[in-house]
Amino acid sequence: MQLKNALAVIVGNRNFFADSLVEQGRKEILSVLGELGIEVITPDEKTTKLGAVETWEDAQKCAELFKANRDKIGGILVTLPNFGDEKGIADTIRLSGLDVPILVHAFPDKTTALTAADRRDAYCGKLSVCNNLYQYGYAFSVTRRHTLNPRSDEFKAEITRFYRLCRVVNGMRTLRLGAIGARPDAFKTVRFSEKLLEASGISVSTVDLSEIIGGAQKLADNDPRVRARLQAIKAYANTGGAPEASLVKMAKLGVVISDWMQANSIDATAFQCWTSVQQNFGINVCTLMSMMSDQLMPSACEVDICGAAGMVALQLASGTPSALVDWNNNYDDEPDKLLLFHCGNWPRSLVKDIKMISAEILGTTLGPENTWGALEGRPAPGPVTFARLDTDDRLGLIRAVVAEGSFTDDPLSKMSGMRAVVQVPNLDGLMRYLCLNGHAHHCAINASHVGNILAEAFDTYLGWDVYYHQG
Repeated sequence: MQLKNALAVIVGNRNFFADSLVEQGRKEILSVLGELGIEVITPDEKTTKLGAVETWEDAQKCAELFKANRDKIGGILVTLPNFGDEKGIADTIRLSGLDVPILVHAFPDKTTALTAADRRDAYCGKLSVCNNLYQYGYAFSVTRRHTLNPRSDEFKAEITRFYRLCRVVNGMRTLRLGAIGARPDAFKTVRFSEKLLEASGISVSTVDLSEIIGGAQKLADNDPRVRARLQAIKAYANTGGAPEASLVKMAKLGVVISDWMQANSIDATAFQCWTSVQQNFGINVCTLMSMMSDQLMPSACEVDICGAAGMVALQLASGTPSALVDWNNNYDDEPDKLLLFHCGNWPRSLVKDIKMISAEILGTTLGPENTWGALEGRPAPGPVTFARLDTDDRLGLIRAVVAEGSFTDDPLSKMSGMRAVVQVPNLDGLMRYLCLNGHAHHCAINASHVGNILAEAFDTYLGWDVYYHQG
């Protein structure tokens, strides 16, 4: 992925408004962005009048600056201390060649300060700027309140939200996913179109599981990298009664997977986690997948590439690790609650009291001695966002489902593996949508509320078909 961390800032100006409004407004915007730790690319007062953009000449100069920093710029903030010049702003963006998210912001007026020295008219100017961006064919965002004081907490929240949105858009457009092994034959539900993903900038590299297992089998037990990985596994989770031989196998497999990911610049993986690895190598890979996800390298089960992409999107929006789950069980007769489950790929940071176990369900047919490496744990009560991506080959598009809810501490009887009880408003409506629109039984989750970020990133900037479930 290419994560561009700077914002390009265009300060709009219209010359018959007071210069002092632009001077002070520019200082306030740059100060707030600095407080938020955001790098800014914007013309200075020597390059254009007041460091703002109004004329064709200003647009050319500002665009050249943006071109020179295009590898840094992940988004554009257009801010209007006064009415602004819509042509100059739109021309700047066109000349720069940037294809990144755009946020349009306007300063508020005060009814006690409407003289020529104080009046801004940015409320009206914002409409003109947005009209021009629409004419020029640009996707853009606006603040939820039409005007905002840059010093307000609400404005800072808007900038933080937009900055995270930029990370999602730029990250997904340059995402490199790794498919390790073939999907389990029993699960056609995780089939996907590489071509549709590629059209959105998401590349998929593949490797046969035999290459990974074969590489692991060639490593000696006392190889320094194997010993280091073994210690990392033991430090990561309570390994309980796991046989040392199984832990060594996990360490070897982890070394080979890391080498392959590094050689191919892989950002996230989807693994053939059953049944070949148990039958041919004698372990579960859940712990390795959990460790990668916890290190912000998401790893999805059952070669669910679209599931891995959803994990990445959530991670980019929140800055925290994601997991992949099954929509698994009803919670008795409570219609807005359900039980999420998977054998154990959830990151340690998501759950309490993580412990390594032998996968109970898989062990019934593959033998418990061959399924060590699963994990068990449960998240603490708190927020959760769900994201499901799928390629719809029949319609030739990528479809996304986004929803929010909460982890609860409702009681559960004994159940091995990773599990959680969650509450989602109008859960039956969400399940009905998933069923009728052919979505998989998997979903990516993250312990945050970032649904509005994902929905806008997917819809406005990535052009995907989005269902944002809001109860």
